[in-house]
Amino acid sequence: MKILHLDSSILGDNSASRALSAETVTHLKNSHPEAEIIYHDLAAQPVPELGSGHVGARFGAEVTDEALQADLARGNAFIDELIAADVVVIGVPMYNFTVSAQLKNWIDRIVVAGKTFRYGDNGPIGLLPEGKKAILISTRGGQYSAGHAAAAMDHQEPLLSGIFGFLGLKDLTWIRAEGLSRGGDARETAMSAARAEIAALSF
Repeated sequence: MKILHLDSSILGDNSASRALSAETVTHLKNSHPEAEIIYHDLAAQPVPELGSGHVGARFGAEVTDEALQADLARGNAFIDELIAADVVVIGVPMYNFTVSAQLKNWIDRIVVAGKTFRYGDNGPIGLLPEGKKAILISTRGGQYSAGHAAAAMDHQEPLLSGIFGFLGLKDLTWIRAEGLSRGGDARETAMSAARAEIAALSF
């Protein structure tokens, strides 16, 4: 088994998503001791925003800038890692109703026509291999799941579900801890519930 593990929180040791994503990978490793793990901390080693040079390169422009060449190579490596992974584990904190900028910049490197999707006669076709699974650790300060008043403001989970589905990765497991900003018992209850879901994972 190959596991691709990403963290995107800017909160370091205070991050709920980092704690839960680490526990998820540990759980998977306990079940699959032979598993190979590739880890990226997208906050500690951020991916630059896309610029005009990236777009030009995708359309065949010559790249002479060494920094851009290195960044394009890094993006290609991200794609290779995603394609090779059997399980993708991502810590996904909600910032201002959506994903972090750090995670969005990684997404911009892996959504590439001809590599992770292509356009067919009837629309886009995802190119990620079948059988791939993703475990997405969603952490939110408020309550945004179905049935809550703020559910319409959730542009975090639908975004990732849509993007991965577009690429052909539709086997998604969401582990959710929300209401974390309420502190005290509410936070501990949410974290305990998420940990119970992690412990019940069977892959």
